[in-house]
Amino acid sequence: MKRVKFYYDAEKLAFKQIVTKNSTKIAYALLFLVASTLFGFLSFFILNMTSFFETPKSKLQARELEIMKLNYNLLNRKIALMEEGLSAIEERDNTIYRVYFNSAPISNEVRRVGLVGKNSYKDLEDFNSSDLMLSSSKKVDEIMKALAIQSVSLDEITKLAKQKALLLKSIPAIQPIKNEELKHMASGFGYRSDPFTKIRKFHNGMDFSAKSGTPIYATGDGIVEKADGTVSGFGNHIEINHGYGYMTLYAHLSKYKVRAGQKVKRGDIIGYVGSTGRSEAPHLHYEVHKNGKVVNPLNFYYGSISAKEYVLITKLANQENQSLD
Repeated sequence: MKRVKFYYDAEKLAFKQIVTKNSTKIAYALLFLVASTLFGFLSFFILNMTSFFETPKSKLQARELEIMKLNYNLLNRKIALMEEGLSAIEERDNTIYRVYFNSAPISNEVRRVGLVGKNSYKDLEDFNSSDLMLSSSKKVDEIMKALAIQSVSLDEITKLAKQKALLLKSIPAIQPIKNEELKHMASGFGYRSDPFTKIRKFHNGMDFSAKSGTPIYATGDGIVEKADGTVSGFGNHIEINHGYGYMTLYAHLSKYKVRAGQKVKRGDIIGYVGSTGRSEAPHLHYEVHKNGKVVNPLNFYYGSISAKEYVLITKLANQENQSLD
């Protein structure tokens, strides 16, 4: 039932019914709508005012974000400098160190390959600066892997350098008799006349003419394999195994100063000149073997003679004269 409202008319001393006009109702309705709209707008404005006005907290967060971006940019510059330095090391490694030690270079594909098949950067996604963080992280990982590969390469080069040092010490590199103690270079490597049969045959070494008792020196580091007279024609002789395929032989000695199994170093006295075995006069017959084959000893004196002396001894060694054994 609709409620009816009355008011008291004091002049007529009676209650009268209150009748609301339609225009008044419409005015009230419009007023309500306007008030509701204003209230809604004010509520939205108040709730979202932080979008229009920065609070101290939002200012601090924005500043921290800018500082983070600046730091990432600085980090990327440092990463770029690291990449340049690493590239220079890799270049020297491939073109100098590995070439010198006859080792194959490492390709850029191997050095710069990324972390394939692993989503290692998922935690860095869905951020405002994800691209910047992902780029920096991937570059750092690539550099770390390249550094690990370079470290392994340098370990290999160090190992090769040690082996190279041993090789250089072991290769025959000096004359077995000093120049000042030589009478002359009697016979070289190649075809010579046999002193006993007078037949032209191949002479496997070089003959150094010197008086009996002249010291004979090991021409490289190695281990004495023989110090006896078991090989026919050589008389008292010494064989030294230098490793790396090298072996040297010293024949016609008067006496030994080493024994089989003994380690010797280049320049050690191993025996003395004599004329034992098939020998025409006191001298040292010297041979160099590489991988089981005789080679010209003339190519292995670079550690003890000058260029001028090398030219002179080459002329003498190439004369087709008579050997002493």
